[in-house]
Amino acid sequence: MPEVELSAGTIEYDDTGGGGPVIVFLHGLTIDNTVWRKVLPGLGEYRCVLPNWPLGSHRKPMKPDADLSLRGHVRLLAEFLEALDLRDVTLVLNDWGGGQFLISEGLAGRVGRLALVACEAFDNFPPGLSGRMLVRVARIPGGLKAMLHLLKFRFVQRAPGSWGWMSKTPVPAEVMDSWFRPARENPAIMRDLLKYGLHTPPKETLLEWSGRLGEFTGPVLVVWAKEDKLMPREHGPRLAALFPHARLAEVPDSYTLVPEDQPELLTNLLREFVPVASRKRG
Repeated sequence: MPEVELSAGTIEYDDTGGGGPVIVFLHGLTIDNTVWRKVLPGLGEYRCVLPNWPLGSHRKPMKPDADLSLRGHVRLLAEFLEALDLRDVTLVLNDWGGGQFLISEGLAGRVGRLALVACEAFDNFPPGLSGRMLVRVARIPGGLKAMLHLLKFRFVQRAPGSWGWMSKTPVPAEVMDSWFRPARENPAIMRDLLKYGLHTPPKETLLEWSGRLGEFTGPVLVVWAKEDKLMPREHGPRLAALFPHARLAEVPDSYTLVPEDQPELLTNLLREFVPVASRKRG
């Protein structure tokens, strides 16, 4: 797997290469870039870049002094795009919504298009009941470690209120095990995850940042799951209304992980959103 050295540490990523339009895919907490494995086969004409973002399923720990707060992650994302010299990027977010704040930080110069797929928005950071539970558990000494050990068991993974609310289609056990293993087995990865979980900005700050999203004038695609348990359904149209050039697509029969539940539909939406002929990489 290729890697790039950034100020916070080493980021591993996959890159399909080629000269097509560049799409950068990001994932959520305790997930890695394999969440996009069902979507990639339909995007052969695009250059797809998929970092394993340091949100708990990364294999290489960040530096001990790395800023892994939400704002720190946003700045790190801008650094990643610059380090790989990625331009006119279509940035695709699912679950984790932090990447949208490149706009409020004034760091979205390399982003040409934005696709928000059932992700955190407004003050829903971390999202829903399970997100709030994660923060509470993280504040208990040893709590997060205990939770990750419980997630070795399939019945815990699929329990309502747990990962059972992330996708309607069960994620294969071997995939989920690979997501949870790094933080469970490596204390330095656990440290990175705790840094993020314990430094969520207050709601007032999140809403202030969200209020600046309309400064982005490029095309925006908002893909929202009708049956989502973590991302309020009203956030989809509310997000789309913020941007001057946005389209809302509501997805049936899916929870938050649309790439798991409706990969073909999502692939088609992305292909329509980023036409190959008109988006050649410069």
